[in-house]
Amino acid sequence: MTTLTDIKNLDDIKLLVDTFYSKVQNDEFIGPIFNEKIGNRWPEHLEKMYRFWQTILLDVHSYSGSPFPPHKQLPVEKEHFDRWMAIFSATTDELFLGPLAEEAKLRGRNMAEMFHYKIDYFRNAAKNNSPH
Repeated sequence: MTTLTDIKNLDDIKLLVDTFYSKVQNDEFIGPIFNEKIGNRWPEHLEKMYRFWQTILLDVHSYSGSPFPPHKQLPVEKEHFDRWMAIFSATTDELFLGPLAEEAKLRGRNMAEMFHYKIDYFRNAAKNNSPH
């Protein structure tokens, strides 16, 4: 049996991101939303995710930009974020063990909650501002 180690470098980030998103793409519940939104731009999306997680976990500032706006219009509810988080946590636990792996799950959970809150907020604001 292989002993799990913590996330240490960009190769580890790529392994986490690639494994996670391959599960997402094949997930019956959230896969179709991602696949429809991203289409044939998966390589570009994965590159962006490598940089994002590298910046957050390894303190290598390779990501710039704002992660939220592309998600603003997605047709997602709390259950979608819960599924995303369940897959992300399970993937992290399957591959790594240590403080950075725990940090990744914490950051993922915080991001899912924040995205859900903001999407809800924008949706309600749009509803309230539309003519009845």
